[in-house]
Amino acid sequence: MMGYFYGYPGGMGFGWLTMIIGWVLVILIIIWLAHLVSGRTDKNSALDIAQERYARGEITKKELAEIKKTLKS
Repeated sequence: MMGYFYGYPGGMGFGWLTMIIGWVLVILIIIWLAHLVSGRTDKNSALDIAQERYARGEITKKELAEIKKTLKS
């Protein structure tokens, strides 16, 4: 009778799998909440977008300077 627990040989069946899935969910929720609390977003700032446009040649250096001046005020 060794190894039988609640009628399942070797223990309680797939209880270990349920526990692992539960811990993974807890860890994922903690990571998600930390991301929300940090206030970081994946969106670029207006200045980043302007600098990218300047690098691609879509705007001139003068226009970039005007954008920077506008954003800082």
